[in-house]
Amino acid sequence: MHWWFVTDSLVLFLCTSMYLGTGWSLILFSFPTAKDLRPDNYYDQFVPQVEAATRFFTVMTTVMLAAGVVMIVWDPRHFYWALPSVVVAGVVVATVLTVLWIFPDNKRMAAHITTQAELDTVLRRWMRKNVVRVGLWSVQWSAMAAWFGLAVSR
Repeated sequence: MHWWFVTDSLVLFLCTSMYLGTGWSLILFSFPTAKDLRPDNYYDQFVPQVEAATRFFTVMTTVMLAAGVVMIVWDPRHFYWALPSVVVAGVVVATVLTVLWIFPDNKRMAAHITTQAELDTVLRRWMRKNVVRVGLWSVQWSAMAAWFGLAVSR
């Protein structure tokens, strides 16, 4: 394998690892503390972090799509191309899910929710949607881990 192809593959694996870690960190550590959020304190604990993550992950998603396409195009003769294809498909689905399904809740949270009932409803919905997204991120990481396992063993 050429050094740049290995680098491209490692970048994609790094990105899938970052998504995996971020997602599972949300589920394991942030979701349990969501019950402590109130209209007077949620904004500072939620909105700036989500906005920063959105900016970062938008760039990272573009890098992931480019790296995945390079992997698919560069090595089509082996069945291994199917694994980066799973990653690229997962990135596309997770991005569409985020833009169409999660961003509206992010916008609602950024608009300063004033009642506990609405905050609880939006947070519950946001968490459910993110569990789905973390599932997609887990599949992406698993596909990259399998690709590396197969690449190392050939």
